[in-house]
Amino acid sequence: MPPLGLVPARACAALLGQLLRPPCAACARPVRSHSQVAEAVLTSQVKPNQERSNFIIKTPKGTRDLSPQQMVVREKILDMVINCFKRHGAKRLDTPAFELKEMLTEKYGEDSLLIYDLKDQGGELLSLRYDLTVPFARYLAMNKLKKMKRYHVGKVWRRESPTIVQGRYREFCQCVSDMDFDIAGQFDPMIPDAECLKIICEILSGLQLGGFLIKVNDRRIIDGVFAACGVPENKFRAICSSIDKLDKMSWNDVRYEMVTKKSLAPEVADRIGEYIQRFGGVSLIEQLLQDPRLSQNKQVLEGLEDMKLLFEYLTLFGIVDKMSFDLSLARGLDYYTGVIYEAVLQTPSQTGEDFSSMGSVAAGGRYDGLVGMFNPTGQKVPCVGLSIGVERIFSVVEQRMKVSDEKVRTTETQVFVATPQKNFLQERLKLIAELWDAGIKAELLYKNNPKLLTQLHYCEHTGIPLVVIIGEQEMKEGVVKLRSVASREEVAIKREHLVAELQKRLSDS
Repeated sequence: MPPLGLVPARACAALLGQLLRPPCAACARPVRSHSQVAEAVLTSQVKPNQERSNFIIKTPKGTRDLSPQQMVVREKILDMVINCFKRHGAKRLDTPAFELKEMLTEKYGEDSLLIYDLKDQGGELLSLRYDLTVPFARYLAMNKLKKMKRYHVGKVWRRESPTIVQGRYREFCQCVSDMDFDIAGQFDPMIPDAECLKIICEILSGLQLGGFLIKVNDRRIIDGVFAACGVPENKFRAICSSIDKLDKMSWNDVRYEMVTKKSLAPEVADRIGEYIQRFGGVSLIEQLLQDPRLSQNKQVLEGLEDMKLLFEYLTLFGIVDKMSFDLSLARGLDYYTGVIYEAVLQTPSQTGEDFSSMGSVAAGGRYDGLVGMFNPTGQKVPCVGLSIGVERIFSVVEQRMKVSDEKVRTTETQVFVATPQKNFLQERLKLIAELWDAGIKAELLYKNNPKLLTQLHYCEHTGIPLVVIIGEQEMKEGVVKLRSVASREEVAIKREHLVAELQKRLSDS
């Protein structure tokens, strides 16, 4: 129910005057309560709306419902990702869907404009969470934790124009909707970072999405290149945000934005262009270590040495062929401090699908200073993490299922309890209760006297593999018939052995 403050002042005053007038002496009607007043005000607002002929039932812009078929596919993706996180020793964490507005401000750079703000609630200014990383950092600082390996599954909200085809929605589930995996704590360099990249490879390979490439860079290298090229320090983040658009815009367009909109000197932009269009592997790292302009910058050297170490670990993990050291990767979020990475799908040649416009399906990096921003003493907790773009992955899987016309079971029912005769509802109910109590997923039709053919057709339509049939003859003999829906073969089983036989068959399937 909306607060009275949302009602036009004159209308509210008039209603209140009528509703809260003193009781009539003749009829002694009591004064109405505040809840009655609010209900009357709300009714006065709703009735005109109900009379509109152009009323359209729809979901809010940028969101969508998910059908049972879509939820089956989605749960399989989430289960696979969560199992990978658990395999790497992560604990599950959850945080509120909204945070204090001040907790989210100044953490995302230009992306802060995309945060959804809420109305003042009880004296607190709130915003819907933009990602799962900042809430995690707040949780660590608030609970004075210095080490943790966690995963988090939840929705995040961003005020961006939704592009349904590319799997982007205003409201979306990352791995974080979001689905996130993070390692917090002080450890030897690049070991946690390499594990995060290994996890991304395991997930994308396990989902069988086709070819993929993980672009890797380091914020220290980016900032060092900026400094060496003559970018003023106060423009680092703004220029970084422009470079982050290179996956969607040409270099000429990015250069135009930096020079025209962000007032960067043209010669400085050209020097930057000499570097950020380069990509490769260990050989590129070695070349940059010898670069006269960059070798004078301490930040660049630290980043390149760590990148070299990272590639050694990636080689040991057997995933270095999936990596590309890409100087154009910038990741616009302000809180990144070291290694950053982004996974993109490559066009599978056997299907001809083009995912070049999909954007990244997984991303992350190191953010060593974020926890300290919430700590009154400024104490830092080094962190590195990743996010899986569930919505984009889901969009790819959906497209492929449409092409292949793949059918999806929307229930997990294992056994159907049926009868060929009338007046057997009580026996069916007793039998299905036994199955439920034994942990077997079972169904029956909610009819007193259903036809056997209708029951068998239901099983075929929904994919239920087994049918237990009970009738007069079976009751006399103390048995039930067990029917395979696929083969239509039937066998008689003693009633007391039914649960054991079903459990055996289901465990073997």
